[in-house]
Amino acid sequence: MMNGAGATPPVRRRKKIHPGRIVAWIVMVVILVITIFPFYWMLRTALSTNSALYANGTSLLPVDFSWGGFLRVFGLQPIDEAIADGGSGAQLDFWRYLLNSVVVATGITVCQVFFSALAAYAFSRLTWRFRNVAFAVFLTSLMVPVIFTLLPNFLLVKQLGLIDTLLGIMLPSLFMAPFAIFFLRQFFLNVPIEVEEAALVDGASKIRVFFSVIVPMSAAPIATISILTYITAWNDYFWPLMVSYTDDSRVMTVALGAFKSQSPQGGPDWAGLMAATLVAATPMIILFVLFAKRIVNSIGFTGIK
Repeated sequence: MMNGAGATPPVRRRKKIHPGRIVAWIVMVVILVITIFPFYWMLRTALSTNSALYANGTSLLPVDFSWGGFLRVFGLQPIDEAIADGGSGAQLDFWRYLLNSVVVATGITVCQVFFSALAAYAFSRLTWRFRNVAFAVFLTSLMVPVIFTLLPNFLLVKQLGLIDTLLGIMLPSLFMAPFAIFFLRQFFLNVPIEVEEAALVDGASKIRVFFSVIVPMSAAPIATISILTYITAWNDYFWPLMVSYTDDSRVMTVALGAFKSQSPQGGPDWAGLMAATLVAATPMIILFVLFAKRIVNSIGFTGIK
């Protein structure tokens, strides 16, 4: 290559497009479309009128565009207008159900993560007899199907007089979860023991070490398990259905099922139901999108030990 004024610019080589890369992108696009399409279909149905949906149910675009579904969700459309719009006369006290879901999911998340972190610290840092055996036995509860625990939990909640209360919904999941303990224990095992020993030498107790050293260093996995716990509690349906009978304790998932079954005109209010489902799912979608990378990184890191 010549220097100076007569120098020729370097020739840039074009990157070869490998067939494998093209196939990988096609597969990713297909998976992305399959994942997003149900949410688009919910939005398309919510922005249609029920009468038009029955007439043209295969259209990919909203049929007879209308905001009526969202208006019914937020209680802004009178019953006569809802029926005229093709909806049912069912009512959805959206804000009450949303508040109940927030209270239940928040209470379960705070208590379960706190007690699970304490148990994980005991299994990872404290030395006591038969610790590993107890942990192995404790993990066997992961293999017990949830359906087997529903009846004993229901009888316990009934005997405590907590049927049809938010506390009754939260109680079975309020304290500890085997997966949360296992998840946090794996991370605690990776925390350098020298840091804890230095704090103990300075006169700190085990409790102070936990709250002042272990918890701040474990902020990422604690946040991750909190998000996963919150999403799980928010989406729970069968247990709240068993113990809640009135609007005072009915959460959003159960309320949507009840709204679907209340069909005075003989057909579900699909526009209103999809609008309510979309609004209820939006906070969870945003939460997962914002913290998806942290969740994946934390799960990968906890599997190192």
